[in-house]
Amino acid sequence: MEADKNTIRGQRQVLLFFVLLCMSKAGSEPGRFSVAEEMESGSFAGNVVKALGLEMGELSNRSARVSFKGDKQYLQLNRETWDLLIKEKLDREELCGPTDSCILPFQILLENPFQIFLAELLVLDINDHSPMFLDKEMLLKILESSPPGKIIRLDGAQDLDAGINSLQNYTISPNSHFQVQIRARNDGRKYPELVLSKALDREELPEIRLTLTALDGGSPPRSGTAQIRVLIVDVNDNTPEFERQNYDVRIPENSPPGSLVVVVHATDLDTGNNGEVFYTFSYASEDIRKTFKIDRSSGKISLKKTVDFEATQYYEIDIEATDGGGLSGKCTVLIHVIDLNDNLPKLTMSSLTNPIPENSPETVVAIFRVSDLDSGENGRVVCSIQDDLPFVLKPSVENFYTLVTEGALDRESRAEYNITITVTDLGSPRLKSEHNITVLISDVNDNPPVFSQRAYKLYLRENNSPALHIGSVSASDRDSGINAKVTYSLLPPETGELPLFSYISINSDNGHLYALRSLDYEAIQAFHFNVRAADGGSPSLSSQVLVQVLVEDENDNSPFVLYPPQNGTAPCHDLVPRAAEPGYLVTKVVAVDRDWGQNSWLSYQLFKATDPGLFTLWAHNGEVRTARPISDRDAIKQKLLVLVKDNGQPPLSTAATLNVLLVDGFSEPYIQLPDATKEEVQTASLTTYLVISLASVSCLFLFSVIMFIAIHLWKRNTDARDGNQFDQNGPFPGYLVNGTGTLSQNYHYEVCLTSGSGTSEFKFLKPIIPRIPAQDNRRDLEENPSFRNSCDFN
Repeated sequence: MEADKNTIRGQRQVLLFFVLLCMSKAGSEPGRFSVAEEMESGSFAGNVVKALGLEMGELSNRSARVSFKGDKQYLQLNRETWDLLIKEKLDREELCGPTDSCILPFQILLENPFQIFLAELLVLDINDHSPMFLDKEMLLKILESSPPGKIIRLDGAQDLDAGINSLQNYTISPNSHFQVQIRARNDGRKYPELVLSKALDREELPEIRLTLTALDGGSPPRSGTAQIRVLIVDVNDNTPEFERQNYDVRIPENSPPGSLVVVVHATDLDTGNNGEVFYTFSYASEDIRKTFKIDRSSGKISLKKTVDFEATQYYEIDIEATDGGGLSGKCTVLIHVIDLNDNLPKLTMSSLTNPIPENSPETVVAIFRVSDLDSGENGRVVCSIQDDLPFVLKPSVENFYTLVTEGALDRESRAEYNITITVTDLGSPRLKSEHNITVLISDVNDNPPVFSQRAYKLYLRENNSPALHIGSVSASDRDSGINAKVTYSLLPPETGELPLFSYISINSDNGHLYALRSLDYEAIQAFHFNVRAADGGSPSLSSQVLVQVLVEDENDNSPFVLYPPQNGTAPCHDLVPRAAEPGYLVTKVVAVDRDWGQNSWLSYQLFKATDPGLFTLWAHNGEVRTARPISDRDAIKQKLLVLVKDNGQPPLSTAATLNVLLVDGFSEPYIQLPDATKEEVQTASLTTYLVISLASVSCLFLFSVIMFIAIHLWKRNTDARDGNQFDQNGPFPGYLVNGTGTLSQNYHYEVCLTSGSGTSEFKFLKPIIPRIPAQDNRRDLEENPSFRNSCDFN
């Protein structure tokens, strides 16, 4: 017997060697890694670089990671050596139960591009569990009349290890009546049977005690024992017999506790106590005893708790029927759990990129896996998202999906997307779960600032105070953050005529425009410049807009009298014949105003006169005419004070003085006969005065015109150097200045000759003054006369 044990032990060791050798070769193949259970956390399981044949840099760039099914992660990656390390101790029996091969599938995920490598983690069993009997003592009753060779089925031991380390053999303590033989169940588990090898005699030996030992195949082997107490029963020659040796039933999962599973029934042909049958579980695991219960008298098997298909698909239960005499019979009940669609599909997110930049085509947003614990159609799942979103789901292997964009996204159109991933199984009724993802779109500087107007026109009254706020420009940017921060600046003028930066400034933050200096409408009526709006992006985008500033006139200039000249040293006299009829045009007051519009409309008023009733003044054109016939009583010298007033608010005015001489007439000699010596002297003296006056008036007028033109040209040159923009027609209306910048002198004269009987003739130059309509004082006055009076004596 000892030699046989040594032989068996040697065979086991050789077999274990080959098994471990095969496992080590399998673990070295690409895609499969193997570790022994109960290894410490951080233990080496394999190297991804060697397994996949990739470079370490490529693994780092492609964000390699490990993904197991479900929430549990058994391995972790060392990102320096790319070794697979055990994350926590692995218990093969807890992970895989009694199955021989414990394989945990997992995936190695790579991005850019997305790629999945399928791998397996083989958890090798170690002999860390001893065989264990649920009942430490078994009570058997056997008739003394039982023939040799009778077989009594015993409750087997349980060993949580698998493979060679699982339960392999049973032995029994030495005795002369019984031997043990080993049988295997359908699922491969081994159980012992007690074989009677010698007839029993109750009177000789009423009770036999045996020790049953269970051995596993580990090295060294582990064992567990149970005591068997055999009672020799007086003759009871009929054992309970079940209607069927095997019961096959099906129950749906989630059946409530107390639900009837099956009723087993056995009969015993004996009578009395020997014919009364009682039912018990035989060789039942702890899980079976917690899940099911059997009525001892009726044989009804019912649920103690709900069953879950995802935890256990079927149960195999041995039922023992024992009569009152101790004889028993056994049957097997196989209970199949029917799967119901009671598990919601589950989504496990592996990778999520958020936010994603706009204008990026085909961007991977998320990588996830879907699963359903149900089986068959109940466990098949499909994924979907809303139809109105620019995203698409792409399936991959092992129920992996990638969520990618259909094309480039525009943040300005939509800044975020709420995506609902719906996972639906194909069971009946269908169950679904939803997973919400909010995808944010990050901004790219792809929009320049846009002004609120295509052009801006601002109005500024002249004589403004410096640093006056004259208006604002505004631009908006559809981007966000720093890309939407707008900064304003003035662009230099294309020509250097205007020193823009000495006139205008702009607030770079809000676009407010300020006039830096006081402006004069008579010097500059309008100017324009460009404003640039730039955002804070990189590279920066910008746009520009034209701003036109119109200077509004104020009544800040008094009328200026051109004729008669007011700054001469000698007065200018206008001659009027005494024979003039009422309405005779004596002269015309010519004045201008440098202001514009209503401020330059002039009106004339006869403020004071030597003889107020002799002359009239037209208010709109400044013409002085006789109001009545001239009489001999009227003084020769008439002085008129004319007030020229503009139409501004408040109005400004200027006074002009007219000197008028009344003469007897241009066509008659203004000298008496030679015999009148005194009168002749007086006439000659008067003629001399008239000639001197006419020459003085002409010289003063010519000097005034020259000075006015010189001053005007000097001021234009000065303003041009300062960058002011003037009207091409100058500060005065075009009807006063011709193309060369001088005043128009479209006057002509009529020569009047008076002959008498004396020795001299008197000649007069009579100015012919055209009429100008009074209602339009601003139109072209090209026909205005320049008054020139002269006398010629022969």
